[in-house]
Amino acid sequence: MGLVSLKGLEFFAYHGYYDEEQKVGNKYSVDITVKADLKTAAVQDELSQTVNYEALYKIVKDKMQIRCRLLEHIGYEIIQSIFLEFLEAQWVEVSIAKYNPPIGGVCKEARVTLTEKRPQPDPGTESVGLENKKPLASDDS
Repeated sequence: MGLVSLKGLEFFAYHGYYDEEQKVGNKYSVDITVKADLKTAAVQDELSQTVNYEALYKIVKDKMQIRCRLLEHIGYEIIQSIFLEFLEAQWVEVSIAKYNPPIGGVCKEARVTLTEKRPQPDPGTESVGLENKKPLASDDS
């Protein structure tokens, strides 16, 4: 196992609980760490066998462009997208900071950190693929 991290990604975005925050925007910082099996990439020297940090950056950039009220929601969306994009990702940590948050006092940043393991399928259930589903009856009337 190994870790792939991006630290100090910076964005200007329009997130916030208050409508005013979503109008004026703010500066944000994002850190990501992904735990994955990197052995094959290390041995074969193949980009396709690792968690590509350029693709990680694109996921974060795309999610940061979607207005949200809570940093927690942005973090959740980033984590889910990483699990979808990188099947080898076993664990993800995302930390998002909003600079100078509107709290009525001096505060350099408000930060939310989410950590999630890849969900494991229930051992007692089988996944049903599309090939096993019956076609919908056509309505010819």
